[in-house]
Amino acid sequence: MTTPPSAFPDVEKLVVDVLKADPALAGATVAVQAPAGFDGTQNAVLVNRRGGAWIGDLHLDKPLIEFEVYGPTKSAAHVLANAARKALLDKLGQRIGANLVQDAEEMDGPRWMPDYLYRGAHRYLCVIQLALTVAP
Repeated sequence: MTTPPSAFPDVEKLVVDVLKADPALAGATVAVQAPAGFDGTQNAVLVNRRGGAWIGDLHLDKPLIEFEVYGPTKSAAHVLANAARKALLDKLGQRIGANLVQDAEEMDGPRWMPDYLYRGAHRYLCVIQLALTVAP
């Protein structure tokens, strides 16, 4: 088995860039952290890496990417969640930065989930696992 790289790609930034470039997500905040003044009722997709695995022989990083998707209504949040999922799943076989997306698989979602931090929030969660080549 090969040794993992000393630094994995910044997958959160790569995914944020993919989502920001998608016209279906125009007008939504796409970020790793909620912006100042966020109350859970704005159109937003928050992107976080939630673990994953290194597959040494293939030089693959297999991160779990979680989307927390918010909207002014439950329906709007659902539409936005589906747009975010599609934007990332459509990257299968394509490059994101210097990394090739070998696989993209939905692990969970979109799943409605109450948000206890933002009382008026309409939130869906999605988890997608990517398999990204990492240069040796």
